[in-house]
Amino acid sequence: MNITTLSESSTELFQPVAVAASDDEAAIRALEERFAAAFNAGDVEAMMKKYIPDQSLVVFDVVPPGQHSGADAYRKAWVEFFAHFRNTPKIAINDLGITVNGTLGFSHSIQHVMGTDTQDHLIDRTVRVTDGYRKIGGNWLIVLEHVSVPVDLKTGKPDLTSKP
Repeated sequence: MNITTLSESSTELFQPVAVAASDDEAAIRALEERFAAAFNAGDVEAMMKKYIPDQSLVVFDVVPPGQHSGADAYRKAWVEFFAHFRNTPKIAINDLGITVNGTLGFSHSIQHVMGTDTQDHLIDRTVRVTDGYRKIGGNWLIVLEHVSVPVDLKTGKPDLTSKP
């Protein structure tokens, strides 16, 4: 087999995979858009539909306790989060990058949350979010989430307001 033939057959072999990956990327992007809409409506149950609904969910968060194991624990954390606000906070998901390979995928994004807390303080936070997905029963679900913030090396404190 010469190089030309190998190149042609390789293109044919990988073309359907690229189309499938593109469809999967679009499905994950739509999932993230539904999450943002649910967040902006304050609908925790709709937000939780993006996560695997069992105890295998792992979330590393920037607020205590820092790690949530299982969907029930994370649902409770979201309910507590919204209870800290006078009105429903708003989120914008920016710079969403998605990678898919078969039934596994991951995304990274910059998420900006704004609202007014129960003491009338303006909350304006920017976090970095990395999600790990599995395609289960034809649907993409988050199985691992990691939320982080940059750290000011001079003070050792989190920098919740910097913008990338």
